[in-house]
Amino acid sequence: MYTLGINAAFHDSAASIVKDGQLLAAAEDERFTHIKHGKRPIPFSAYELPFHAIDYCLQVAGIHLSEVDHIAYSFDPYLLMDEKQPTGMDSRTPYHQPDRPATDGQPQQQLFLSSIINAPAQLVSGYPHHLQKRFKGVTQADWEWHFIEHHLAHAASAYLPSPFSDAAVMVLDGRGELATTSYHTGMRNDLTRIGQVNFPHSLGLLYEEVTTYLGFLHSSDEYKVMALASYGKPTYVNDFRDMVWIGENGQYRIQRTSLEARFGAARLRHEPFTGHHFDIARSLQFVLEETVLELAHWLHDETGQRNLTMAGGVALNCVLNARIRDDGPFSEVWVQPAAGDSGTALGAAHWVDNKLRGETQKTFVMEHAYWGPAYSDDDIAAFLEKAKVPFTKMENVAEETAQLLAANRIVGWFQGGMEYGPRALGSRSILASPILPEMQAWLNEVKDREDFRPVAPVVTEEAAPSWFTDAGQSPFMLFVNQVAPEKAGLIPAVKHVDGTARIQTVNRKQNPLYYDLLKAFERITGIPVLINTSFNTIGRPIVCTPRDAVECFWTSPFDVLIIGSFLISKNYGNKDISSHSHLQATTAVG
Repeated sequence: MYTLGINAAFHDSAASIVKDGQLLAAAEDERFTHIKHGKRPIPFSAYELPFHAIDYCLQVAGIHLSEVDHIAYSFDPYLLMDEKQPTGMDSRTPYHQPDRPATDGQPQQQLFLSSIINAPAQLVSGYPHHLQKRFKGVTQADWEWHFIEHHLAHAASAYLPSPFSDAAVMVLDGRGELATTSYHTGMRNDLTRIGQVNFPHSLGLLYEEVTTYLGFLHSSDEYKVMALASYGKPTYVNDFRDMVWIGENGQYRIQRTSLEARFGAARLRHEPFTGHHFDIARSLQFVLEETVLELAHWLHDETGQRNLTMAGGVALNCVLNARIRDDGPFSEVWVQPAAGDSGTALGAAHWVDNKLRGETQKTFVMEHAYWGPAYSDDDIAAFLEKAKVPFTKMENVAEETAQLLAANRIVGWFQGGMEYGPRALGSRSILASPILPEMQAWLNEVKDREDFRPVAPVVTEEAAPSWFTDAGQSPFMLFVNQVAPEKAGLIPAVKHVDGTARIQTVNRKQNPLYYDLLKAFERITGIPVLINTSFNTIGRPIVCTPRDAVECFWTSPFDVLIIGSFLISKNYGNKDISSHSHLQATTAVG
């Protein structure tokens, strides 16, 4: 049985496909369209399905869309309607007005709901012409369509692929149809909702509002506010406590207020940051952490579970996650790597597959995030030759790349299956040595990022506890740890201003080549740590294809591209790239 999962309601449109309990493929549509977060400047009624991600999933499964048995869409529009849900996709529904412009007075929510209700029809007829191979000829009768409540899809993405048989589940995001925060118990492959907080009360939306106030883009730049918070003091904690009222049974309320009236004029996007902005970010982060920690204690008491799983956009806040891990009541915490809305495509598909097949035991654990497109050496070489890009074949990719990194070259790293979720985890990464303090600033310059942004380390799983305090397995880069004091001077580039680092651990089973690269770098320098940042530049999604990687490389000021088994340098393919690099080799420390 094939089940296709789709997210397209808000942002981060994505698709996944599950066959008999096993995930086959998953990807965000932005990686194919190059429109970051899938946000198009068009009316709600014109929102498109993630056709390119769907096409990729069908390609991996080796099937036509007509061979899909069930389609699970991670939003239920009927929860926002007074009308009863029709038994079929009746075109006479009052919200079926996809061609009406938003300027004619029709409420925007109706246009939004109309686009979702008519998603099955759009899937049949709205696909791009160049994708017709796996779409043409399909009818709505070929599958059974399921609208899955947004928070249920999030919860399923957190629990069903987790390593736990039983767990408490907490979902924190901006909003779904009604819920903004929800609580569940996961047992015997089933989920029971035990409570929820409804719109407009939302920790996620409060964080978005402050993100906008600080001059960033809401619903995509919250992670920048989290980084900014480390530079500030919790001066305005009481102001944010006034906005967040915590009640009983996991409930809270957000007291709406004008941020300008409370904190002064909002920062314009290109204005410099001041201590005032740092302090606002720090105070917001502080209150978020203490609030969610209190909610976690209630959830633990209510469920009696020792394990916690999390999803929703707020669960991408790695500082918050670490606080729950370190100071919360749960013994183990697992966060869905695609915790944002893209992950609901996975959750919806797994939920429908699981319920219809009647599974009572777990059949899938998400041990890695490499569910996107992969390219063989033959594929890569064919593209490079066609594009007339000079390259050399490497005899030992891990060893030779480690030597370049030890010489402080900045390396584009394109290997294996693309990551699902917002983090680059060693398939579509830019890598560098952590030994020089200046490397963090150089990488931010390379990627045209704000200078306050930290860069993250990847470390071999077995070495992690020696380099980062109390570090355990962290394969998805969703928690922070303190850099071990005795090691801080050896890896200054990955130490944030507050002494923490957002770590990724890797073992050889998860990613053999990536692990071998770390071991090779350790043999040269004595340090089993590298900088890993996403392979993209500002405003662009992480690269997906060899073409994307080559274009990003040639338009960015970094040194070499390792793509499959091939090396491309800006010295026209010559492995001796020393003539163009301003950096000097790193001295080994052990």
